[in-house]
Amino acid sequence: MDLFRLTMHEASRLLRQHQIRALDLTRAVCTRIRATDLTLHTYLTVCEDEALSQAAVADRQLQNPDTAPPLCGLPIAVKDVILTKGVRSTAGSKILADFVPPYEATVVQRLKAAGAIVIGKVNCDEFAMGSSTENSAFFPSRNPWDLTRVPGGSSGGSATAVAAHQALASLGTDTGGSIRLPAAFCGVTGLKPTYGRVSRYGVVAYASSLDQVGPVTKDVQDCALLLQAIAGHDPQDSTSVNYPVPDYQAMLPQGIQGLRVGIPKEYFVEGMQPEVEAAVRTSIAELQALGATPVPISLPHTEYAVAAYYIIATAEASSNLARYDGVRYGYRTPQSDGLTTMYERTRAEGFGAEVKRRILLGTYVLSAGYYDAYYLKAQKVRTLIRQDFLRAAQECDVIATPVAPTTAFAAGEKITDPLTMYLTDIFTIAVNLAGLPAISVPCGFDNQGLPIGLQLIGRPFDEVTLLRAAYSYEQATPWHTRTPPL
Repeated sequence: MDLFRLTMHEASRLLRQHQIRALDLTRAVCTRIRATDLTLHTYLTVCEDEALSQAAVADRQLQNPDTAPPLCGLPIAVKDVILTKGVRSTAGSKILADFVPPYEATVVQRLKAAGAIVIGKVNCDEFAMGSSTENSAFFPSRNPWDLTRVPGGSSGGSATAVAAHQALASLGTDTGGSIRLPAAFCGVTGLKPTYGRVSRYGVVAYASSLDQVGPVTKDVQDCALLLQAIAGHDPQDSTSVNYPVPDYQAMLPQGIQGLRVGIPKEYFVEGMQPEVEAAVRTSIAELQALGATPVPISLPHTEYAVAAYYIIATAEASSNLARYDGVRYGYRTPQSDGLTTMYERTRAEGFGAEVKRRILLGTYVLSAGYYDAYYLKAQKVRTLIRQDFLRAAQECDVIATPVAPTTAFAAGEKITDPLTMYLTDIFTIAVNLAGLPAISVPCGFDNQGLPIGLQLIGRPFDEVTLLRAAYSYEQATPWHTRTPPL
């Protein structure tokens, strides 16, 4: 048995039955990383020694399975925008290439408290800005289904690690689709929780009103397990909401009889890859066969989502990234003849092209004379988009859409055309603007063997219904069981 192929819930059961050891499981995952990472370029840092040490502790805890924590002994990867105390955390940027944080993100603390083993830090677009993981300052990651294709972004490393069995699961972040898009492109499951459901403390900020941490897993049950561990109020994060966290896993088998599934006409547009539309419509028919009721709905302000997002997100990025000045931490230019020159050269040398583009755009829309015309108007559009979803929630329980208009595109295909790249997120961005939960689950393959993702969108803080619908669909279909031919 290849231990690295296990899901979290399978591995947990075997560990608690003393059929496998955490040390053997962790060694198997580390061996898998060594065997595949020269091809995939997933990991920026592998914590093998620390992971094996944690695994030895887990084996001692598992001697009494009744008192062992819920994720005890399970190796999990962490996106490199999430800070890990004493372990290099780069955010995929040259400006933080050697940064070792003195403190840990709340989500990592909660992972460790639940007994999980942090196996390493995975690649991402610089400061989580991108849809392909080609904006990493270190190297682009590859899609394990086709090495000439991108894995999606910005959590491309998180999705690749799970799809290629380089970790049992991973944590990503989602600002405009950065968990769901890579999950769809790599054929795994990815959940963006409701804004405020999971703490952002210790997460390198891109756009603070949009960023959210979430799980990337091999199936929906693992998604529920991982969300259970990281969800909940955190007083260190002012945007964290003090809202009860239900038992997600216990509610998965309840079925979807009578569930109303909204089908928004705005998400089935001209120019979509025909196989994507066909797979998603087949998925909706499958949900109906399982007892759900399709309901046609309209989200009329969807067409303005991309424009509003790229004003709000870049404005917040401009503010958040002002802290990288070469003074307190991170990269500092070796050549400067004064404070102003040092600032200019540090930022010019430390930031990549896409980050500079977004900082410039964000600074522009916040500048005097343009704030009302752009930023304020974008915030008003954001309110209209959220109202669209809240009205739809009166007619349906979840909304079903594609994750992206196409399957994974070729590496290099869109990197020189930012506007085309931005449109990759056309079906995911509105969810972040509205602060809603959404999940991507595998729903088929195109004629080139590339995975297709189904997106289900839920009501605020109703991850339970979302996971229940995704689980029912997953259990009735084979797509989540297929793995890339590595």
